[in-house]
Formats: sequence, C-alpha cells, structure tokens
Amino acid sequence: MLRQVPHASPREAHAATVPYMSKPDSSNRVASGLWAMPFLLLPAACDSSPQAVAPALPPPAFGCAIPEDQIFAGGPGRDGIPALTDPAMATPDTDGGDYLAPGERVVGILLDGEAIAIPHRVLWLHEIVNLNVRERRVAVTYCPLTGSSMAFDRSTVGGAEFGVSGLLYLNNLIMYDRGADSSLWPQMARGARCGNSTGIELPMLPAADMTWEGWTDLHPDTKVPAHNPAIGQSYASYRYPYGDYEVEDNPGTLFPMPSVDTRRPPKERVFGIPGGGGSEAGGIAFPLGELRRLGAIGVAAATVGGRAVAVFWNGDGDGALAFHPRAGGRELNFTVRDGAIVDRETGSRWTVEGTAVAGMLAGAALDPIPEGYVAFWFAWAAFHPGGRIWEF
Repeated sequence: MLRQVPHASPREAHAATVPYMSKPDSSNRVASGLWAMPFLLLPAACDSSPQAVAPALPPPAFGCAIPEDQIFAGGPGRDGIPALTDPAMATPDTDGGDYLAPGERVVGILLDGEAIAIPHRVLWLHEIVNLNVRERRVAVTYCPLTGSSMAFDRSTVGGAEFGVSGLLYLNNLIMYDRGADSSLWPQMARGARCGNSTGIELPMLPAADMTWEGWTDLHPDTKVPAHNPAIGQSYASYRYPYGDYEVEDNPGTLFPMPSVDTRRPPKERVFGIPGGGGSEAGGIAFPLGELRRLGAIGVAAATVGGRAVAVFWNGDGDGALAFHPRAGGRELNFTVRDGAIVDRETGSRWTVEGTAVAGMLAGAALDPIPEGYVAFWFAWAAFHPGGRIWEF
C-alpha cells in the first residue's frame, strides 16, 4: 500500500525531499504491483482538505515496454494534478493576464499564426494544458521534476485529451490518454509505453521555452491563460512549490535514478535535439549555460542523425529554437553580423524564429525541428544516453 504523505505541493512528497532524504521504500515503488493501487487519502493539489484520490490506472492489456521498476507513484493519483482543457485566455495587458514577471519562463507555441504562451507557473499546478484551436488538437506539457517542456499533436490519439496519471518514469511525468485505451505516455519518451497504444509515437510541435519578456517581445499579441478561480487562488499569488529543487547543482530527485551523467550540472537546462535510432537514444544537448555565452543573438551549428541543424539563440528571451538550415533551394550557413543573424550564402537577414526579413531570401522561412525541447540535464541524459554536448 502506498504511504500517506503530508500536503506540501502538487506532488506532496517532493518539496521536502531535495535531495531525497531516504530511498523510497517498496510501498512507493510501482513494480510487479504496478496496477494494484488502492484508494489513498491525500490532499488535493489545490485544496488543503483531505479527499479520496483515485488509484492510477487499470492494467493495460499488454504491459509496459519500459522497465517497471523505474515507474513510481508520485503521490497524487490519476488526475490528482488536474490537467486543463481550453482555459479562458487573456492578453498580457488585461486583468486576467497580468500576473507574470518579465523573467518568468513560459512555453510558447504558434497555432495557425496565433501566439499562445503557457507559463511554467500555470504548469506547476496542471502539468498538461489541452488546447483545441480550430482544427488543431494540442497538448502543452511541462514536468517540474525533469524541467521538460514539450508540445504534442493529439491527432495520434484521435484528438483525445491527456491527463496526469499520477505515475513517474525516471522522475518524468507519465501522461494517460482519455480515450477508450487509456495507455500510458511518458512525456520524454514521446510515445506510448504501456497499454494498447504501446509503440505509437506522439508528433511534436515547435515550442519555445523562454522568458515571458522574450516571448512578448516577439509576440506582443500573445494569449495566456487567465486567472482560474477553480484553483482557489490567483496564479499571481502562486509560488514555486518545490523549494530549491531546480537549483542547477542540486542533485536531488524525488525518486532515485539508475545512473546520472555528471558532464553538466544535474539541473542545468539544456535545449536538446534527439537523434535517430529510437526516441530514447543519442542526439545532442545545447546547455543553456553554453548558449548564453553567445550573447544577445547567436547561432550554433551541429549535425544530428546525419543532418545539419541550426540552433538560433535568443539571449534576451533565454531560449532557443532549431531549424533545418535550408531555404531557396540551397543549404545555408549562418552567422551573426552587426547584431543580426545572416546567412553566408546570400547575406539575407533572419529573425530568431527562422524567417528572412531582408535580402535575397526575404519572405522565406526555415523549417523548424519540432523535436527540439528543453529539459534538465540529468533527465535529458537519462532519456538520450550516449548523446553529445555542444560547447561554445
């Protein structure tokens, strides 16, 4: 039986265990008894009164394709951390959207030209925001324990919403789909790993993990979730619930990791591009600490899976995006000249979002690499073992 833990945060056991003070006992481990999870009295994520929290999920028909001894119950059961669907939106200068400080991080996406920012502050509470924008079915996700921000196209699951399962794999959020299947989808695995949908991958959408100030400089007309009365407090009054967990050199995790790559500080944010040969393998990580050395605007070039990639760095927004460096029928090489990104082949000038605004290629746009995403180094290295690190 899972042990009861006192209320402290959306993942109640976590805030007081950085680093984890003792190895989780078998009552917290979810292994051979993964699906035999009785009801448990725990405080709700946004309410101080105890209530019954449902067990995680019924057993999937075909088991799991990931090691079950690395799957743990994180505290709240299924939907104990409530995902949002189509929250009311506001603009930055209206009462409902004025709760963010300039340096706070957001996950920004463009849907058919419409800019939407989902703040980390909102995702600490909800972890998943399902959006239905015209014909688009999207899930914007963030796991506070692995620092991973990723946006997914939900068409793979027939547009079904995603919810928070209450389970963690390698300390990473495991989502479940609210379709008839209810398979389990570890966020950083980018696909189903337990249940009937096992092996199905989730297409990603380009997402910019950057500061609020940086995102609004690029998209002053962006929309952002408005204050949500259902949580019992305004987002403005909500504070980071995990203590010093995300301090770069803090090695603490809620559950132990099978191994830790020590080449970078464990909680340093990296912008990573997965490699070929499977969703958990290879790739390259661009540590934000290295990218910051590029200054206000920068370009990092690399190859991933045999293909050239260009990473455009926005120092003012503390964020990066990756592109295939090809436009106008030619391969391009980029540099920074007079404070702007230009290609060496034509001298055209490009924005940090991959659009040529002057020169021979004006109006052209680079194809983004949607699989690029930000995560804490320890988590990136665990899901992409053997990957390379870009250095300035």
